[in-house]
Amino acid sequence: MSFEQFEFRTILKSEAEQAVTIEHICFPPNEACSRQAMLTRIENASEQFLVAVDKTTGKLAGFINGLSTYEDKFRDEFFTDISLYDPKGENVMILGLDVLPEYRNRGLAREIVRNFSIMEKEKGRKTLILTCLDEKVKMYEKLGFSDKGMADSTWGGEEWHEMTYSL
Repeated sequence: MSFEQFEFRTILKSEAEQAVTIEHICFPPNEACSRQAMLTRIENASEQFLVAVDKTTGKLAGFINGLSTYEDKFRDEFFTDISLYDPKGENVMILGLDVLPEYRNRGLAREIVRNFSIMEKEKGRKTLILTCLDEKVKMYEKLGFSDKGMADSTWGGEEWHEMTYSL
């Protein structure tokens, strides 16, 4: 797939509602970020919210978002507590990688992660950290993440793997 169809950039505040809609398409209700938490995240940490915009439609096709911190272990509070965000933090807790169904299986998630990792490395970040379900471990390993075993997270009543990516 050619990625020339997409513009990769930080989110605009005017795209917040699109991001909320995509989050609720991509994740089941027990795992999806709430509308208010997503809006708060975009308002306070939009520089860590990278979108892929389909140039043919002008709409978001997918995104990745996170919060930087000096903490090195993922905890569920990152999903809901914006006060944990430290713009100078050396690690980024990735809170979501979302790609609309019609854009999946074409390498777009990989390209979003690639662009995000370059962007965060340029800011001096050291590590990307995320959690994922068993069935996504292999996908994230293909993207360069290492499985650190089961996370302390119980977000959405699920058991999660903690994955890291060294920048």
